[in-house]
Amino acid sequence: MTAILPTIQSPADLKKLPVERLPELAREMREAICEAVSRTGGHLAPNLGVVELTLALHYVFDFSFDRLLFDVGHQCYPHKLLTGRTAMLAKLRTREGMAGFPEPRESPYDLFSVGHAGTAISTAVGMARGDTLNGEGYDPRTNPKGRRVVTFIGDASIVNGVAMEGLNNAGTLARQFLVVLNDNGMSISHPQGAIAQYFDRLRMSHLYADFKKGAKKVLRHLPGGGLVGEAYHKAGEATKAMIAESAWFEHFGLVTVGPIDGHDLPQLIEFLTEAREFDRPMVLHVKTVKGKGYEFSERDASKFHSPPAFQYDEDEESCRVELKSEGRSFTAAFGDALADLMHRDPKVVACTAAMPDGTGVSRVQPLFPDRVWDTGICESHAMDMMAGLAKTGFKPYFAVYSTFLQRAFDQAFQEVALQGLPVRLCLDRAGLVGGDGAVHHGFCDIALLRTLPGAALMAAIDEPSLKASIEFMAHYGDGLSAVRYPRDNVSTRLSDRDCPPFELGKARLLRAEDDPDVAVLAFGTLAITSLDAAESLAGEYRVSVYDARFAKPVDAALIRDLLTRGIPILTVEDHGLIGGFGAAVLESAQEMGLDASRVVRLGLPDAWVYQDSRARQLAEVGLDAPGIARAIRAAAETPPLRIPVEAKVDRRACEPRTP
Repeated sequence: MTAILPTIQSPADLKKLPVERLPELAREMREAICEAVSRTGGHLAPNLGVVELTLALHYVFDFSFDRLLFDVGHQCYPHKLLTGRTAMLAKLRTREGMAGFPEPRESPYDLFSVGHAGTAISTAVGMARGDTLNGEGYDPRTNPKGRRVVTFIGDASIVNGVAMEGLNNAGTLARQFLVVLNDNGMSISHPQGAIAQYFDRLRMSHLYADFKKGAKKVLRHLPGGGLVGEAYHKAGEATKAMIAESAWFEHFGLVTVGPIDGHDLPQLIEFLTEAREFDRPMVLHVKTVKGKGYEFSERDASKFHSPPAFQYDEDEESCRVELKSEGRSFTAAFGDALADLMHRDPKVVACTAAMPDGTGVSRVQPLFPDRVWDTGICESHAMDMMAGLAKTGFKPYFAVYSTFLQRAFDQAFQEVALQGLPVRLCLDRAGLVGGDGAVHHGFCDIALLRTLPGAALMAAIDEPSLKASIEFMAHYGDGLSAVRYPRDNVSTRLSDRDCPPFELGKARLLRAEDDPDVAVLAFGTLAITSLDAAESLAGEYRVSVYDARFAKPVDAALIRDLLTRGIPILTVEDHGLIGGFGAAVLESAQEMGLDASRVVRLGLPDAWVYQDSRARQLAEVGLDAPGIARAIRAAAETPPLRIPVEAKVDRRACEPRTP
């Protein structure tokens, strides 16, 4: 039989199919997604779990006109396949192919570029209010051809604080508003907290013994409730849908239906068709299986949440999966260093926000179950919880992606820094992150944290450096401290050298020249790349290279020495130029009354950098070895100026390419 997926260029093509053929299309979509992710890496299990649910949504609604907003955008691959982007799947997470998150630059079907949790209900409420004010909102009586609004929630992001705020406001809408809750019993890892436990109990509980009687009692009190009641009777006993008068979402003013089977296409289509006509805010609670369709991903949905490229061979008798080895990562190195510290110091505690595997905290969870916590997708809460632990005399380490730290900045300011509490931040995925693209780049953590009095901000360049920084933080008690490191493997370039302990505000010399033409002050792993660049210029220029170690406080004595000797300084960082390490060097020079005209800054430009490999992204913005070598040459040859300069980057190189 002819394959269906290649014929789907838009949801209009999908609507031409009989319901009986949709399971066949679902199978083809799963095969295409698994094949692509096995070659490029990406989010596998979340997308496999929502194939039927996505099919049903597009089968019932018209999202070329209606609104569809994703929460936790990593479950959008099936949506992209149904909206004309199948040809882009082969180059998933590269500039020439499909982004791994909703991306309005790709398609008008994607309304927001999103990769952080908790946002969709609030943005959907805004669009619902805007459509109503514009006279475009759906109303079954006054505007039956108006726009509907659907928000698609997944991977336990409903527990996020912003989602709670959105629900609180959504209940006040006097119009159609559908929240589809994809409940797969998982977050990125296993879900945490009382709300997650509530859903666990709901999934496992027996249904009402006298369901119809209870449903009728509830429906008498619901506006338009007869619609849902009819849907129940049409669906029959097999669906066992539940409308609970005491349902959790009812307290927010949202009618709650479910849980229903998220892989039963006829049932999904029938319920969504009914919900499409409902005239009040509603939550449709849908139960799905994360990783659905492949035994290996269903069995270990955490490992296959966002795996690197892998090889698989699955048939009826066996299942063999081999993840491609990429070397030892900074994440693994951090997990081992934290475990060593926790063995030695009983006052050290740790937490993460739904990322135990992604941050390496899973290494210490089983070893210290009473001293390690996963808060779920709740970064703000995690920061405040760590502040409370610091206040009671513990040494808290909060492992969090740089991009997600942004969500807890207010707590870092008020509950941590303002109180002078020594909370320690371990910032994974700092700098450019590769295939996850603009939504996940950690380009502003230093700019944010540098504003906080008493903060000590560091970067690691390899595993010994990371261990030394974590040890330093254990003894730093004057305020917040942080160390940043990239989504990359640790270098062994300096394995033949001893790594000296971190000393507050002091850089480390990596390559010495008696009278250098240029001194490179590199913050983070680009110090290793700067060594390569300096060696490529040997015989042409004398270049000293320093591992800056600290962005706050910077090594003022070193800066003074270099500038008073007339030696140009090139600052290098995998961070935005605005407010970053280079800016700190300029400020330090100005505070000391020094001529900073020979300070040249190299870092991330004031432009968005879209999905691709990390190596290609670094090359595009001039942060690979050839790019740093060019900047060294320019710094050496540029005469003194009255104002400092920055290395020039072609910002057009950062723009997405047309597929």
